Amino acid sequence: MINDYKISLQGLANTILLISTILVVRNPQTIPTSGQNFFEYVLEFIRDVSKTQIGEEYGPWVPFIGTLFLFIFVSNWSGALLPWKIIKLPHGELAAPTNDINTIVALALLTSVAYFYAGISKKGLAYFGKYIQPTPILLPINILEDFTKPLSLSFRLFGNILADELVVVVLVSLVPLVVPIPVMFLGLFTSGIQALIFATLAAAYIGESMEGHH
Repeated sequence: MINDYKISLQGLANTILLISTILVVRNPQTIPTSGQNFFEYVLEFIRDVSKTQIGEEYGPWVPFIGTLFLFIFVSNWSGALLPWKIIKLPHGELAAPTNDINTIVALALLTSVAYFYAGISKKGLAYFGKYIQPTPILLPINILEDFTKPLSLSFRLFGNILADELVVVVLVSLVPLVVPIPVMFLGLFTSGIQALIFATLAAAYIGESMEGHH
């Protein structure tokens, strides 16, 4: 039951992103509206992040990096703006999508698949030669490293979002009027930073896979 409730909030985050995008891009204006300006700024920001981390071949990866960033950003903010955990349910609990371990593992797997695909599509079977560099003895460690990087990144995100939600819930329960507000604003800031860190490192892993550097 807990996962069902958390999936419903994940659907809410997806719905917010979908509706916002449709409203802005369905009728683009020559003189951009404020909403169109905002989305163009976000797109340019994501392009800059992707280009910085991946290099000149960043173009095909902008949609993936952008989707990661926007989904995590909206999910994080949904937990920072509303202390879902104080809403009592007969079974389970409400929480931000990024406070669900299933969502976190899915993000880690997507990141892993992305940089494996990037490396193999760029270098073919020669990509696997990196696992025996500088010596074949390091083969198990090099393989393990490729799987632990996105997992550690995801669990860092999970831990930060869980901690933010718990702090807000405790403060709302003890001092419900004024004290939680600064903490919630801080949570909004850190939630945005966490989304940026995840997207930036995902792009860096993809760039590293394509270049073959460790």
